[in-house]
Amino acid sequence: FSPMASGHFQVEAALLMLPLVMLVLNSGGGSAAGAVVPAVIVFGDSTVDTGNNNQIGTTLRSDFPPYGRDMPGGARATGRFGNGRLPPDFISEALGLPPLVPAYLDPAYGIGDFARGVCFASAGTGVDNATAGVLEVEYYKEYQLRLRAYAGAERARAIVRGALHVVSIGTNDFLENYYMLGTGRFAEYTVAEFSDFLVAGARRFLSEIHRLGARRVTFAGLAAIGCLPLERAENMIHGGGCIEEYNRVAREYNAKVEAMLGGLRAELPDLRLAYVPVYDTMLDLVTNPAKFGLENVEEGCCATGRFEMGFMCNDEAPMTCADADKFLFWDAFHPTQKVNRIMANHTIDICYQQGLL
Repeated sequence: FSPMASGHFQVEAALLMLPLVMLVLNSGGGSAAGAVVPAVIVFGDSTVDTGNNNQIGTTLRSDFPPYGRDMPGGARATGRFGNGRLPPDFISEALGLPPLVPAYLDPAYGIGDFARGVCFASAGTGVDNATAGVLEVEYYKEYQLRLRAYAGAERARAIVRGALHVVSIGTNDFLENYYMLGTGRFAEYTVAEFSDFLVAGARRFLSEIHRLGARRVTFAGLAAIGCLPLERAENMIHGGGCIEEYNRVAREYNAKVEAMLGGLRAELPDLRLAYVPVYDTMLDLVTNPAKFGLENVEEGCCATGRFEMGFMCNDEAPMTCADADKFLFWDAFHPTQKVNRIMANHTIDICYQQGLL
C-alpha cells in the first residue's frame, strides 16, 4: 500500500484511520453511593452519541425505527446509532450509575441528571472537524459552570475529577464528514501525513481535557476498519473479504497512537494512560464468531447490511434481520448492542487490570 495511491482508496484509507476510543478516568472523590465513579462523561462521534444529533440540523440522524428496536423496556429510537444501547451506557451501568447516559442537548434532561452522566458526542464529529476539539469542549466547560451552580464548587470539582470520561472518535464519522462536507484535507496529505495530523489532534485533545481535570486515561486504538461491511461490499471483486490494506493502515496508525501516549505520559506524569487494543478485539470477533455466539460478521443486520446507515436504514428497508444478536454489525458501520456490550466489558476489564478503576 503506497501512501501516494490516488483515487477512492487513498481517500477512504485516510478517512478510515481514526476511531479513538478513549476512556478518561479522573482521580477524585465524590462517587454516588454504590457507584465506582461519580459520573460518566462522553465525547466523540456516532459510536457514542446518545441523542445530541436529534437536536441539531443534520442528516446524520438515527431517531427513527428500526434504530433502537432492542432498547431495554421496549423499542424506542433515541438517536443512538444501533439497535440498542451504546458502550458508554453499558460502562455507566457497570460502574453503578444509570443504564443510559443522557445527551447534553436533550431538553428532557437537566443538570441533576448530568451530574451522574452526560454525553457531548455528536455523529459526524472527528479530530479534523472543528466541532470535535472545540464545540464539545466548550459544552464541557459550560457543563462545569452549570454543575458548580447546581452542586457547589467543591462538589462539582469532585464530580468532574472523579468522572470516567469516555471519548470515541470513529472511522465511520470521518467517512461521513468527507462525503458530507468535502473538506479537501485528503488532497493535502498522504495517508501517512494525515495519520500524523490526526494523532497530533488527538494529543491536543487529551492535553486539553487533562488541563480541565482528567487524570487517568484508557485510550483504545483503531479497529480492523477493513472489515467494516461497507469496505467488504467494495471488495466484492475479491470475494467480499476484509480489505487488508485498510487494516494495515489501522495497525500503523495504532502504533503511532501508542507512541503518542508514551510521550504524553512523560510530559504529564500525573496523567495515567492505558492503551486498549480494539483492533485485536474486533479481529477476534470477525475470525472467531462462534466464540461470541455470532453467525454473521460480514454484513449489518439492517436492510442489505452492505451500504445502509442513517436514513437508508429505515422501517421501509427490506431484508432487515430478525435477531441482531447474531450479527457483529447493526448497519454498514455500527456494531450491534450485543457487540457494544462486549466492547464495554473489555474496556472495563482493561481499566481494572491496569489499576484505573
